[in-house]
Amino acid sequence: SIQRSAHGTLQRGAVERGAPWRQLAAATVPASASACLQQHQQHYHRQQQQQYREMGSWPKVRPRRLRVITCDITGTLLSFKGSLEEHYLGSAQKIGIQLYPNVPIGKAFNKAYREMCTRYPCFGGNVLPAKEWWKLTVLRSFELANITLTTEQQEAVFSRIYSRFGSLGAYEKFEDTLPFLHWVGRLNVRCGVLSNADERYGDSILPMLGVTHDELHFQLFSKDLGFEKPDPRCFAAVIKEGERMNHDREDPLLPGHCLHIGNDYTKDFEGARRAGMHAILLDRYDEEELAQEWKRRGALVFKDLMDVVLW
Repeated sequence: SIQRSAHGTLQRGAVERGAPWRQLAAATVPASASACLQQHQQHYHRQQQQQYREMGSWPKVRPRRLRVITCDITGTLLSFKGSLEEHYLGSAQKIGIQLYPNVPIGKAFNKAYREMCTRYPCFGGNVLPAKEWWKLTVLRSFELANITLTTEQQEAVFSRIYSRFGSLGAYEKFEDTLPFLHWVGRLNVRCGVLSNADERYGDSILPMLGVTHDELHFQLFSKDLGFEKPDPRCFAAVIKEGERMNHDREDPLLPGHCLHIGNDYTKDFEGARRAGMHAILLDRYDEEELAQEWKRRGALVFKDLMDVVLW
């Protein structure tokens, strides 16, 4: 694959810069030592590869042939509107809950979210419905923020928050989202979603914003898959889905034919590259320091999807 050939280039370069066993290889060695020498060479290659990865020296390789593009959702195709504080605390105030000043609901939510991801990964997977998972997370957020709710208040505040995050009040698509997806369609390239999210995005949120199966030919969510990016099984699922739509069995879809676009270095960029795919990160929110770090570690970083078109 492209990734493997790129890795090979890195490794060969390391050897040519003076691998300690190079001189040994040139010498005549007994047959009994051949296996040992081979093991030493393989070990050296692994060390060099790990060193390069730690340094973030992923090579920038342009795809020679592109047949499938996958996108993350939030931060790539869609953006949140408003703040978590506005949505959570605003919902609480509307049902008459008295709040003390400077409620740390943001920090409380982050902690509750991490707890729930550990306890019930993949938004509950096949153990909990996504709605129940979110209910536990929302109520735990208020608990960690030291806001006591009655049973009636718990039901009311969760209903408001859950509805809010299924409405136009919480999401908007980026201006370049549909133009980009339409451009991809004109190229006869299959486009899909690969996201650590639950199926609600595909069922209601994306269609509500005018992004339908006409633009996104397949949608893969961690809730349905049972694992999350950067798990290689997520990217293997892309190949499987792309191959399902491939009508030419003599021309199989390969990882090097796929591009993944997201906004998280580990989950999106590194996960895709380790799977043999191409990857691009978007710096939608002008986080210059973070974007420079991504670039330093070998990522291809653009401001928006129009930059991807120009690329």
